[in-house]
Amino acid sequence: MLEYLTQSQIDKFQQDGYLVIPNFLSEEDVKALLTRSKELLDEFDIETHPRTKFTTSDDNHVGDDYFLTSGDKIRYFLEEDAVDASGKLLRPKEKSVNKIGHALHELEPAFRKVTLENERLRSLVRDLKFHKDPVALQSMVITKQTQIGGEVPEHNDSTFLYTDPPSALGFWIALEKCTAENGALSFLPGSHLTTPIVKRFVRLEGNKGTGFEYLVDPSVEKELAGQKRGDYILETCNPGDLVLIHGSVLHKSERNTSPNTRFAYTFHMIESPPYAKYDEKNWLQPTKDMPFSKILPREETASAA
Repeated sequence: MLEYLTQSQIDKFQQDGYLVIPNFLSEEDVKALLTRSKELLDEFDIETHPRTKFTTSDDNHVGDDYFLTSGDKIRYFLEEDAVDASGKLLRPKEKSVNKIGHALHELEPAFRKVTLENERLRSLVRDLKFHKDPVALQSMVITKQTQIGGEVPEHNDSTFLYTDPPSALGFWIALEKCTAENGALSFLPGSHLTTPIVKRFVRLEGNKGTGFEYLVDPSVEKELAGQKRGDYILETCNPGDLVLIHGSVLHKSERNTSPNTRFAYTFHMIESPPYAKYDEKNWLQPTKDMPFSKILPREETASAA
């Protein structure tokens, strides 16, 4: 028996590779997350920050120690256009941050409440049956700053959170109104069924940055890029709306050209062993003090095995 989703919603997710669920979070929870996000930006110490920027280019992706050791911390990643060549901020610090991550779901009570202490979320996970024993492994607030909020090109999440077999599932929650002007998400429906995972984002040997490792011949990626695969669908959202994102579905967002920010809270789940393998090549690694966070009660996942 379904607890939260309808069968038509499950069917639509399986068909399209994503699903918009209106009003997943209450106004109270949205306000708490947005307020705390802005407080974190105010508390952010720019003087000790290494000026790490979040970049989406394949040739220059973020990969310094500040990024690689952020899985059990709360850290701040700047917009590319917020810093000049000498490292000087070009706007106030709270308007320069691209995203905050990656352990909000463990370290911040307001975010923990909606991620790890949320019975509605557990019900959704049970209904979807995407995982047998899911764990949350990263969480972020993405601010999409006014005028400089950068474009995020076409991608799928399993490239960046790779398991064997692929099992990434994104939970993207709007904290502000998301429009065509401030960078709402766009999706290529059904692409999770037709587009293979061609490469994975990895730590370079010796933890010397990040790069990509191809899972197939690189020519496959070029062939796929040259194909006409359908039209992207723009999904505008209201505060509290949740977008479920299959790890293989292609999606993107445009640059924020508006005077309005586009705050969103997002976290990802993957499958646990023995159902999927998450190895030491991945950029984000669990630590002894903060292993990946269980979503369902242990007795429930033990019975699934």
